[in-house]
Amino acid sequence: MSPLASSQESIPSVYSIDSSDSLSSSSARPSIHLEPLPAWRTAKLLPYELREHCIIYFEEGLYVPALHLLISLVTFGTASSTPTPAFLPPQQQLALAATLAIHPSITTRAQNEDRLQASNLALRYLRLVLDLVGPINGNLTDAFAFSTVETSSRRGAKRRVTGDDISPTKDDLHSINSELANAGSIWARAQDFWHVVGWAFSCSLLHQRRWERWQLWLQYMIDVLDSDWTLRAQMRIDDPDNKQDPRESSLMVQYLNGGNAPARQERRILRSVFADGTSKSTGEFPEIWRNETKELKKHTDMKKSEGKLNIEADVWGLYMNESSSSSDLEDTPPATSPASADLETSPQTPFSDVSAPFGGPQSIVLRLRLLSLLSTVSVFLPQTFTPLSTLYDLYLEHVRPLPVPSFFTLICPSSMQYFHQSAASSITQIILRSLIASSAPPPLTDDLTQKDLERCYLPFPANTGSISDNTKVSLCVETLLRLLQGHCGLYWNDGRLQTAVEQGIEAREQKAKKAGKGRGKGKVDGEGERMWLKASAGRMRGLVDLVGGQEQRQDT
Repeated sequence: MSPLASSQESIPSVYSIDSSDSLSSSSARPSIHLEPLPAWRTAKLLPYELREHCIIYFEEGLYVPALHLLISLVTFGTASSTPTPAFLPPQQQLALAATLAIHPSITTRAQNEDRLQASNLALRYLRLVLDLVGPINGNLTDAFAFSTVETSSRRGAKRRVTGDDISPTKDDLHSINSELANAGSIWARAQDFWHVVGWAFSCSLLHQRRWERWQLWLQYMIDVLDSDWTLRAQMRIDDPDNKQDPRESSLMVQYLNGGNAPARQERRILRSVFADGTSKSTGEFPEIWRNETKELKKHTDMKKSEGKLNIEADVWGLYMNESSSSSDLEDTPPATSPASADLETSPQTPFSDVSAPFGGPQSIVLRLRLLSLLSTVSVFLPQTFTPLSTLYDLYLEHVRPLPVPSFFTLICPSSMQYFHQSAASSITQIILRSLIASSAPPPLTDDLTQKDLERCYLPFPANTGSISDNTKVSLCVETLLRLLQGHCGLYWNDGRLQTAVEQGIEAREQKAKKAGKGRGKGKVDGEGERMWLKASAGRMRGLVDLVGGQEQRQDT
């Protein structure tokens, strides 16, 4: 049974805006108005000689010249008034570039400047492929597929095959005989994309240096998922009679369908998005590479460690060495992230960095973007992932128990802007209905109007005397007010808006008045939550005064 079923018969579904004066939560699908898509170039496979040239570079660990060559090839012809097809390598080289962008031996444990430059070039190249060629023409769905080495013909085979009785396959000819392209790649080391997501978000709290790289990698991957889905949605609009929905072949759907059985996968996916660096979280989503968070000892001399490079004498220094000796590594100090350090002081400073429990602002943005993508998939392909009501129930399970500052971080209007307006309204109402007093009547329709807000939400306190719950109710109704204002505007309504707001503020303050009179930490937390309650009340009063002032000016 839904967690909300016992407290509310009618749960707002979502996802279209049907009228100019309401936020609709109708189950009907939204009319999509997509932004014009970029004019992506078509792609052309590199000629055989250039493919072999790049493979040799990669196999010898000469990543910088390989990536410089690939960058020059993909950008060639962009200045022309009639762009020519972009030259792209086989998917194996794109997959390797994604590993080079994040592997610890090339990033946080880079033993020379060339290696660090290689990781930056790899990310730059991947970004150019996405921006110039696009996710479909670039074949990123195949390049970014997770698979084990044992079952991956594209990465498990040796590049060169000998013997008269053996006919090399296409994948054999394109495979790269390199540890980082095979067993050491992110596509082979990680269980699936959600394993990477969970570990990356834990790094945002526990391992700041690793998070600096994971943030860039994860942002790029979410951009790929978003662009790929948007492009396929446009293809669906352009050809609505096609029995095969192009979105079913999207990279997002590929990641949702991998790994566990669907019944368990949806919960695991939400846990990965809300990964918080606890032992439970890192146990479920462990590090991708062994000793990934360890760093080179400070006394390690980079120039000395580089060794000599003498190709004729077959002396390669570090170019053929993909790992550091355990004697050269040391553990990173605990709580290296500023976000982790802020956790210790947050009870005494309730208005300090509210993003700290989630790893900082960038971590929150990436989490919200993933949640928005999951919401979109549930709307259009519920059979592929999970029905939207189930997804929002799982979202509620994670959000409702959060401390007030963390709750505010996810429910505030600036966070809700990452969702479709109707989805933002539905999520907020679902959370609010789980907290608000049972005497609050449900809205008469799925379209949330100002009258519904005044009648069903604004005047009511929480269903408990907890300061925390009453503060969360206040934050939810404040968010609904601002969402409605942003979508269709608020009106004075003969003072009824102000009356409803003031009734709710008074009701919540009175219901929470006796709470927080204990001693010690509980009292400190209660005082902090009371500050949040007063601040929310002040913002709502300011908004109502603004609406009243605008209406007075119009009358005059």
